Amino acid sequence: MPETPVVVVARSGSKRTIAAIDAAAFKAGARIGMPAAKAQAMISGLQLVDADPIGDALAVERLALWMLRQYTPVVAMDSPDGIVMDTEGADHLRGGELAMLTGLVNALRGRGLQARGAIADTWGSAHAIARATRREVIIVPVGETAKAVVNLPISSLRLPSDIVSGLAVLGFRTVGDVSVTPRAPLTLRFGPEVGRRLDQMFGRLAEPIDPIRTADLIEVARSFSEPIGAAETIAKYIGKLVVELCAALETRGQGVRRADLIVYRVDNTLQSLRAGTAKPVRDIARLTKLLCSSIEKIDPGFGIEKLSLAATMIEPFEEKQTISSLVEETVVDVTPLLDSFGNRGQRMYRLAPVESDVPERNVGRVSRFPAGSGRPTRWRPSRMLAPGTDRSDCAHPTTRRPP
Repeated sequence: MPETPVVVVARSGSKRTIAAIDAAAFKAGARIGMPAAKAQAMISGLQLVDADPIGDALAVERLALWMLRQYTPVVAMDSPDGIVMDTEGADHLRGGELAMLTGLVNALRGRGLQARGAIADTWGSAHAIARATRREVIIVPVGETAKAVVNLPISSLRLPSDIVSGLAVLGFRTVGDVSVTPRAPLTLRFGPEVGRRLDQMFGRLAEPIDPIRTADLIEVARSFSEPIGAAETIAKYIGKLVVELCAALETRGQGVRRADLIVYRVDNTLQSLRAGTAKPVRDIARLTKLLCSSIEKIDPGFGIEKLSLAATMIEPFEEKQTISSLVEETVVDVTPLLDSFGNRGQRMYRLAPVESDVPERNVGRVSRFPAGSGRPTRWRPSRMLAPGTDRSDCAHPTTRRPP
């Protein structure tokens, strides 16, 4: 049975146009922006669904909050149907840009969502490339933004529809056509918006990302009357922010699993660092060491005017009582070492038993952070049956008992 084509219809006054389509509708000839009446007359059995902009925005916001916890501390809405992230300083924790972006797109596909992702030098270029091409994953090498966007349509410049229509009437078709045109006539006719969007796309004008935040997020910040830039000064204020963050966590009885440092520079750009821990902690020295170990990745530029430290993943913190003993403690906590390796981007895992009737597959790779003792919930038999054995002769197989 062929799949029923489905389109989403948006209303603007008395006009009803197609805002979104599925694969079956596209194959049947429906296109975004087409009048709904024309599509309904052209495609037999077409199913029309009214658009829900508010519901869509809330769904995209939930995805943005999920990405904030999983991928990078700098995530914002790219309305109406996109999300923008600054992954510098966090992509190495996911195996690099390609592995991170591919994993993100696959994760969204697993949730039943079709997504395309692009990594580029600027927000404007990534926005345009992700929407103007059909590839799911695109990574533009550093310094090659101009080459990647010159042939894109002018509609990818994030300009109002009336300006796009006016440029099209004048014969402009691509971003390259507009970029080589003298700026003064364009500004005189369309205002400064065309030049601003061009400068943002090519990286000549900074476009900061305002990170999305939840109401219950624990965040502390420190602003400076005079910009700072020395590594020692940055480390000193990171230590002070960690003290404030741990005090806020203590009042809630929580420990941090993921802490994000956001650096606000005077040139209106952001940088970020992410530190994760194996288990909830409120250890000031440990968190300070994890964050300060990556200070060399911070480029202060002309100076830093603000530092912000947020606990983007928290869990209940269990206080443990230390009991003095004459017997030397033999169990060594290796989680600080795992934290140190993990925050440098090393790929670590551990082996644990998994349920399988095939002996060769009864062990699998799991997170390097154990959730419990690591023992199997059910004890396995000490002897395995050979293939083809009649199991009716083994009504009482020998099993081992837990020690």
